Amino acid sequence: MYEKLVKDLMVALDNYSTVSEDATLFDALQELEASEVRLESRGEPPRAVLVLNQAGSVIGQFGHLDFLKALEPKYNLLGDLSVISRAGMSPHFIDSLIESFNSLHVSLIDLCHRSAQIEVKRIMRPLKESIEEDAPLTEAIHKMVIWQAKRTLVTRRGKVVGILRLVDIFTEVSELMKTNLVQGNTDT
Repeated sequence: MYEKLVKDLMVALDNYSTVSEDATLFDALQELEASEVRLESRGEPPRAVLVLNQAGSVIGQFGHLDFLKALEPKYNLLGDLSVISRAGMSPHFIDSLIESFNSLHVSLIDLCHRSAQIEVKRIMRPLKESIEEDAPLTEAIHKMVIWQAKRTLVTRRGKVVGILRLVDIFTEVSELMKTNLVQGNTDT
């Protein structure tokens, strides 16, 4: 019977991109690029940096979309636009909100220059969800779907030891599905 555990797919915390909460956007970008080399053998490059507090504990994450949000300094004043959209506000209303906060009148070079020194703690998203390393992969799939998470912390007796990425679960499941459909095997 096939049963992989979370620890079989996780990326060890030592191999993942991390920065301190006081790091700048530019520092985080450099760390993300450096981690692409460390994770080259995993197939998919990292798409986020984990943010550590002064004690070295993971307190958040900073991904590609967060990098782009940092270019829009007034974006955080709007709140979570997906919540506004789900609340029934029309796309036209949301577009008008965005237009009123728009930074398009500033050049991209200026936006990058201004944003490079923003501290990641101002922009990061909290990362609180976790799963034990010995949990079955099926439990991780269930939790990540419920949480709508692209990554989740992996713990060993309450201590963070790694990160489980959605892309790695997807790759594992898709390969297993293709193998079983080609071979007609249902109890692998």
